[in-house]
Amino acid sequence: MYEDFVPERLAQLRTQKGVSARDMSLSLGQADNYINNIENKKSFPSMKAFFYICEYLKVTPQEFFEMDNRYPGRLNELMERAKMLSDKALEHITGIIDEINNKK
Repeated sequence: MYEDFVPERLAQLRTQKGVSARDMSLSLGQADNYINNIENKKSFPSMKAFFYICEYLKVTPQEFFEMDNRYPGRLNELMERAKMLSDKALEHITGIIDEINNKK
């Protein structure tokens, strides 16, 4: 299961970040085809490398494996911004989210 999930999830999160596999590989201090090899199921990252990949993508290892969390980076950014809002503003945002999700 994870043999397919890890490469697919990596490609999804990398694409969301807007970075090429080559650039990400080089940023991690690896050969230029490192990420491409993982995404093409030719290799699998070590645990240490996996943690560096998560750090680069700005996701926790848990978020990496949360299959229902399609946009963990964006969600983290939203949460950081929400921490600065008042209770009233958070109520408004919750209402907007509910309306968007057609829960009302």
